[in-house]
Amino acid sequence: MEKKASLSTAISRHIWETRYRYQEDGRIREARIADTWHRIAGALAAVDSGDRWQRPFFDILQDFRFLPGGRIQAGAGTNRSVTLFNCFVMGPIEDSIGGIFRALEEGAVTMQQGGGVGYDFSTLRPKGIRAKAVGAIASGPVSFMDVWDTMCETILSTGARRGAMMATLRCDHPDIEAFIDAKRQPGRLRHFNLSVQVTDSFVEAVRQNADWPLVFPATALERGGETVMREWPGAPTAVPCRIVRRVPARDLWNRMLRASYDTAEPGVLFIDRINRMNNLWYCEHISATNPCGEVPLPPYGACDLGAINLTRFIENPFSAEARLDSARLATTAEVAVRLLDNVIDASRFPLAKQREVARSSRRIGLGITGLADALIMIGLRYGSAASLAFAAEAMRTVCHTAYRSSIALAREKGSFPALDRARYLEAPFVRTLPADIREGIAQHGIRNSHLIAIAPTGTISLLAGNVSSGIEPVFAPRYLRTILDESGSAVEFELTDYAVALWQQESGRGSELPAALVTAADLSVEAHLDMQAALQTYVDNSISKTINVPQDFPFDTFERIYALAYDKGLKGCTTFRPNPATGAILTNAYESKEAPHCCVLEREAD
Repeated sequence: MEKKASLSTAISRHIWETRYRYQEDGRIREARIADTWHRIAGALAAVDSGDRWQRPFFDILQDFRFLPGGRIQAGAGTNRSVTLFNCFVMGPIEDSIGGIFRALEEGAVTMQQGGGVGYDFSTLRPKGIRAKAVGAIASGPVSFMDVWDTMCETILSTGARRGAMMATLRCDHPDIEAFIDAKRQPGRLRHFNLSVQVTDSFVEAVRQNADWPLVFPATALERGGETVMREWPGAPTAVPCRIVRRVPARDLWNRMLRASYDTAEPGVLFIDRINRMNNLWYCEHISATNPCGEVPLPPYGACDLGAINLTRFIENPFSAEARLDSARLATTAEVAVRLLDNVIDASRFPLAKQREVARSSRRIGLGITGLADALIMIGLRYGSAASLAFAAEAMRTVCHTAYRSSIALAREKGSFPALDRARYLEAPFVRTLPADIREGIAQHGIRNSHLIAIAPTGTISLLAGNVSSGIEPVFAPRYLRTILDESGSAVEFELTDYAVALWQQESGRGSELPAALVTAADLSVEAHLDMQAALQTYVDNSISKTINVPQDFPFDTFERIYALAYDKGLKGCTTFRPNPATGAILTNAYESKEAPHCCVLEREAD
C-alpha cells in the first residue's frame, strides 16, 4: 500500500524540523522531507563512486519505507563534524585516576559528535579498597558513573537531543549491590541505562540456592585470601581474582528483581549467551552494549542502524485479503544492506580506534519497526500464535535477504577484514542459516560480520507518523506525549497510533478501534517474551524490548519474567512498571503524559 511521502502529523514535522532537517549558518537547506532523502541518498551513493545507487537509496527512503538511524538522517551529506553511528561501546576503563579521566574524555568527544556510549564499569575497584600506589581509598564504580552523568548533562545541556549512555557491571563485582540500587535515589544517573552482566553460572547458583563469590583481580588488592580464575574486561586471558566476600545468590537475584520492579532498572544482559552466540566469537569478547541494548559490542565497537517500516508492506489492510508483500520487503532489505554498509565508509569517527574496529568487522544492524501496527492492519492480535508466525516470517525474510546481500557485496567489494571463514562458519547463529548462505560465505566471504538488530526506533517511528515502535505492542490508541524542542523546552503533542488513525480514516467509523488492536497493558508477560523469542531466532545482534506491566502487577509474578527470558534463549531483558520512582507511563488509553519506557526520546540516542 503506497502512501504519499509527506509529514502528515504535527509530531512528524516537529521531529524532522528539530532533529533531521539540515540547517547551516542559520539557513534552512531543506524545504521538504524529500530534500532530506535526496541528501542522504546522494551522500551514501557517492561511496560507490557514482550515482547508480542514489535512486534506489532514495526509493527506499521515501514514504518512510526504510528509516536510517537518526545520526545518519541528521549527518549524512552535511558539513557537520559528526558521526553517522548512533552509538558506541567505549574501551576498557583503566583502574586509575588518569585512566578514568581519559575514558571520560573519550566519552565526551564521542557524545559531542553525536554518538551515545556504553561502558563496562567492572574494571574499577570496589568501594573501600585501598589503592596500592597512593594509599587512597577507592570510591567505587558507581561514584564515577556520577561523573559521567554530569559530563553528559553538560555536553548536551540544550537542544532537542539528550545524551544516552549504558553502564554495565558484572554480577560478581563486589559493588554489584550498589549498582543494582543506584537508581533508588531520585534523579541519580538519569542519563544512564543500567544492565547487570548475568552469567550462566550465576543463574545456576540462583537455582541451586548457592552462595555466590564477589571478586576482583588480585593484583589490585592489598590483602590476601582465596583466589579464583575469571575472565575480566581488558585482560586477554583469565586472571586470578580475590574473593572479597560471598553472598547468597538468590538474595542478590531478588535484590536485582526488586530494584527493577521499583525503579525499572537495572535490566539484565545474559552475557555468556551473548558471547557464545557472537559471530565473531573467535576474536572478540563482549561485556557491554549500546544504550538501548540491541547491539552487543566489543571495545570501541559502533552500531550502524536502520529499520524497515513493516506498515508500508501490508497490501489491502483491514480486509480479508490483507497480506505482507514479502517480495518488496526483500527488495528493500537488499538495498538497505548496501546503504548501511556505505555508512561505514562515509562516516566520521570521533576516535581512531572506533574507525579501526568498525571497519574491521563492518557490523550493521538492519531491523524492523511498525510490527504491532502491521499486525493490526493484517487482522492479527499481538501475541497470538498467528502473530508470532507472521513476525518470524517477516524477520526471516529480512535476515536471509540481508545475509545473501552481504555475500554479494563481498564478491563486489571484499569481505570484512576480521573474517576467518572456517571459524566464522562455526558460529552458532551462522550454523542456523540456509545451506546456500553458508556455502556462499565459504566460497565468497561476507561483507558484514553481523547484519540484524532490532532497535526501539522511538524517534524515527514518530517521524514516520507515529507507527508502533520497533517490535513493541501499541501502548495506547491515543495519548499525550511531551518531547523537546530545539531550545530544550518541553512541547506536548496529542498522538494517535498510526494503524488506528488509518483504520478510522478508511473505515469512516470515527473513534471506534480496530478489532485486532491489543495494547501492552492487555498482554501477558509470556506474550511479550514469546514475540521477542520468535524474532531472536533471526537476529544475530540483539533486540531492544521492554516488558511493560501494570502498577498493580504482583511481585511474585513479576519475578518470573527474567527466569523465563533466560529459558526462552533471549540475550537480555528489560521491564517497566509504573510507580512513584519512575512515573506513570500510560494512565489509560486516552490520558498519558509520558512515553513508553523503551522509547523515551531523552533515553535514546536517536
